[in-house]
Amino acid sequence: MNTNKRNILAALPYLLPSFIGFVLFSAAPMVVLLLVSLTDWNALGELTLFRDAGAFMAEYFTGFANYQAIFSSVELYQTLGNVLKFVALYIPLMLVSSFCIALILNQGRGVGIFRVIYYIPVITSWVAGALIWKWALSPDYGVINGILALFGLKGPSWLQSPVWAMPGVVLASVWKDSGYFGLMLFAGLRGIDKGYYEAADIDGASKLTQTLRVTLPLLSPVIFFVVIISMINSFQIFPQVMIMTPDGGPGGSTMVMVERIYRYAFRYYQMGYASALSWVLLVIILIFTFIQMKLQDRWVTYDT
Repeated sequence: MNTNKRNILAALPYLLPSFIGFVLFSAAPMVVLLLVSLTDWNALGELTLFRDAGAFMAEYFTGFANYQAIFSSVELYQTLGNVLKFVALYIPLMLVSSFCIALILNQGRGVGIFRVIYYIPVITSWVAGALIWKWALSPDYGVINGILALFGLKGPSWLQSPVWAMPGVVLASVWKDSGYFGLMLFAGLRGIDKGYYEAADIDGASKLTQTLRVTLPLLSPVIFFVVIISMINSFQIFPQVMIMTPDGGPGGSTMVMVERIYRYAFRYYQMGYASALSWVLLVIILIFTFIQMKLQDRWVTYDT
C-alpha cells in the first residue's frame, strides 16, 4: 500500500464524523428540497417523501411549473433588484467602516478594549439590534434625524419611505457586521511585514501613499475573502428586513429573497414554490461567487 492510501486511511476516522454530518444535515436536505421544488406540496398534507417517495411524487409532482412561475413573475426581478441595491450600498460602506476599525485596532493602544466595543454589535441579537435601529430611524423621535437636525437638515422618513427604507436597513447591517469584518482585516494588517513600511519611509512615501500602495495591495487577499462572505450574506439577509420593514417594506422596497422564501413557505404554505425559490437563490449566489473568483486575479495580490 502506497503512502497516499495509508494517509487517507489514517485520516478517514477523523473525517468520517464531519462527512456523516454533512450528508445528514446539508446534502440530504438539499436533495429533499430539490424534489419538493418539483411538486405543489402545500405543507398541509403529510410529507411521505421518506416513507413512500413514489406515492408522494405521484400525488404532488408538477415538474418545472414552480420554476416557470418564478421566472415569469415580476416579483423575482423586483426582489433581485432590491438585493443588488442592498449589495451596492452595503459592501462599500462595510469595507470602509471595517477598514477604519482595523486601522484603529492596529494602533496598539487599548486594543483589547476596542475589540470588545466593536464586537458588541456582532454578538447582539438581530431582534434587539433591529428594534434599536427601528427606534433610531424613527422620523419623529429617532436619534438619526435628531443628529441631522443639529446641522439644519431635515431627515427622511427612513423605514416608511420606498426610497430610504433599504438604506436604513443597510445602516443597521453595517453597524452589526463591521466589528466582525474589522477583526478579520485587523488580523490581515498584523500579518504584513513591517519591512515594507520601513522601505516606504526610506523612499519618502507619505502615510496615505503607504496605505494605497502597500497596505491595500498586501491586504487584498483578506479583503477578497471579506467581499465574498459579505456578498453571500447580503443575498441571505432576513431578520433585519422582517423586523424593521414588515411585509416587504413600503411599496415592496425591501422585499428580499429569503423573506420571500419564508413568506411563501410559512405564510402561504406553498412549500414547492418556496423550495424552488431557494434553489434559484442558491444558483444566483453561485453565479456571483464564480464571477468574483474569476475577477480576483485583476486586483488580489497573493505574493507578499
